[in-house]
Amino acid sequence: MKKLTLISILVFCSNGWTSNHSVLDPTINKHQSEFENIAMQIWDLAEVGYQEYKSSKLLQDSLKDHGFNIQNNVANIPTAFIAEYGSGKPVIAILGEFDALPGVAQSASPFKESYKDNQAGHACGHHLFGSGSAWSSVVIKDWLIANNVNGTIRFYGTPAEEGGSGKVYMARAGLFNDVDVALHWHPGSVSHARPRTSNSNKSAKFTFKGISAHAASAPEQGRSALDGVESMNMMVNLMREHIPQDSRIHYVITKGGLAPNVIPDDAEVYYYVRHPKRKMVENLFERVAKAAKGAAMGTGTEVSYEVMHGNYPLMPNDTLQRIMHEKLSDRGGITYSSSEVEFANEIFKTFLNPSAEIGDQKTILPYETTHGYGSTDVGDISWLVPTGGARIASWVPGTPAHSWQAVASGGTTIGLKGTKLAVQVLSETAIEIYLNPSIAEKAKAELLVNVGEDFNYVPLLGDRDPPLNYRN
Repeated sequence: MKKLTLISILVFCSNGWTSNHSVLDPTINKHQSEFENIAMQIWDLAEVGYQEYKSSKLLQDSLKDHGFNIQNNVANIPTAFIAEYGSGKPVIAILGEFDALPGVAQSASPFKESYKDNQAGHACGHHLFGSGSAWSSVVIKDWLIANNVNGTIRFYGTPAEEGGSGKVYMARAGLFNDVDVALHWHPGSVSHARPRTSNSNKSAKFTFKGISAHAASAPEQGRSALDGVESMNMMVNLMREHIPQDSRIHYVITKGGLAPNVIPDDAEVYYYVRHPKRKMVENLFERVAKAAKGAAMGTGTEVSYEVMHGNYPLMPNDTLQRIMHEKLSDRGGITYSSSEVEFANEIFKTFLNPSAEIGDQKTILPYETTHGYGSTDVGDISWLVPTGGARIASWVPGTPAHSWQAVASGGTTIGLKGTKLAVQVLSETAIEIYLNPSIAEKAKAELLVNVGEDFNYVPLLGDRDPPLNYRN
């Protein structure tokens, strides 16, 4: 009974906390219940990449009701869309994600437990990301109208960030060509607006084909596709000794046979290759592909691979990040209620090596350049458009991303408080740019210096079509 009471308090209690007296606060508060409700609906749906049909529609319908013009099915992606309001310059893009992760279904509880019959969960907080960014877009639209300011606000509904590179296909289609500035945020266990870099990333599914036979009575007549997968994995694991230390290579076997007494004629392994520099990612990926070819030769099988996604590393923009840091610092951190502290204490007990402590949600990390070893398709956007972002404490401090604990936190008022802070920061940053268009020009000049005048954007995923079934 104590457990159920705790959860109900967290889900249904008032989401109030003291904020400074921004002129935007009445508008932010006006739309709060609507977008918090959308966030929780998307959390409940937990739709995986390129299959976020209901989640995408929730956001589209809301933005349409608020007067935005909607372009759907953009870049030949059914769940991708653009919502636009206004006209003229500057054009500010607000990025929004809404895909969940497979295999991490979890209730809004500090105790590990399944949730309904869900197979996925919002372990990266994209239900908050998408709804918060849409909420901010509406706030900005209302401000443009109220103050008779020229400018265009666009919400980009970007699906399949988790391994699907939805933004890359949208960028490749030229949908960001006229954007002056892009802003985004992401849930986390602490808050900062640092100029953060990330790893570049390329992934592929390697499929081995063999010959099936009875594993006991006729093994000599078979050629195991799983042997091909395991041989490839062994060679790649040996390769790890001879790659740069800041590289990351990881895999899962997605097919390997169904019965031990049947030699599998079909097996598949799914690889991610990461490094801070995209050229090194391409080099490492080719070595992984050679290992696959060698494994096939050694096991008498055949191998082919399909590139699933590819992301550039984040290109930080100091011009934008300093403004976001200022806005975030002015707002300050987040204070938990007594029920939220109780929830946080319970979930904190489940962490192995927490990187933060309860109470850290109250502070804003200092401004400094850092590197994150994860990857994001925001990276590609940041090489084409000046891009600024923030990470906001929407999970219990110390919560690792892609965990059941992140799903749990995101289903409570802890996640919603972080979302509101993100809305405040995004909205105030955008309005600062509308009032001072020279900021956009300065940010563009910085980007040009960073990427170089000879930069030519070539997506790491090549010219393939969006892999709409990559989660199947």
